Amino acid sequence: MTDIEQTIANITKSSGRKSAFHFTRAANLQGIARFDAIWSSQHLLPESTGERRLSKTEVDYKGITMTVNSHLRIPEAMMEENCTVEQFRSFIDRHIFFWPTKRDCLAMLTTYMRREPAESFAVLEFDASELLLEHQDTVRLSKYDSGSSPRFPSSCNYRKSPAMFVSLAEFGYRTDYAVPAKPSEIKEILIEEQAHSISRLLKSVYALSLEHLPTKWLPNYQPLDVLLATSKTRTD
Repeated sequence: MTDIEQTIANITKSSGRKSAFHFTRAANLQGIARFDAIWSSQHLLPESTGERRLSKTEVDYKGITMTVNSHLRIPEAMMEENCTVEQFRSFIDRHIFFWPTKRDCLAMLTTYMRREPAESFAVLEFDASELLLEHQDTVRLSKYDSGSSPRFPSSCNYRKSPAMFVSLAEFGYRTDYAVPAKPSEIKEILIEEQAHSISRLLKSVYALSLEHLPTKWLPNYQPLDVLLATSKTRTD
């Protein structure tokens, strides 16, 4: 077993961290299946240079319509001195986000469901070990919710910059306060530019109905209510 494989085994050892979850709009499922990939927002919107998106944006990507989410506000008070909000936003826009526990994913899902009650959302569940191994060179791990801001930024004990992310090779060796040092501290899993081999790594697709599901993913279907029913269950 290589060092990276051992690190991945340690990260996914807990029963609540065997899966990784990606939250998306149900309308994006056909495109994800078609390309067998999840692209970063910067890949889909290459003209984006870190400006804040105030609303969701529909993109025609190779004949398929994909929807990119808006940005949450990040105040300057949350930034490290050597990093602007625009630089940080440009960095995170180069990545695809996954959540290492059901609880973390459900927090995102339920927030969007309240914010956009007429929209249909979906969650893709992957084998975490296989996902990390497949993308080991482009994985970054975060201790915090990187794309949003705490309610009281001035009293927060960390500041945002690319330094708040740690690679698999550095995990457990970098121990500064800004990065996760043990599996239970991992809040987000980021993959740079593209997450590929989606169909092979996929365990379940949670959606309101079969309407948006690609035909080849029908055996992976789970009602979204099954996932929502675990919202009060501790998962790490």
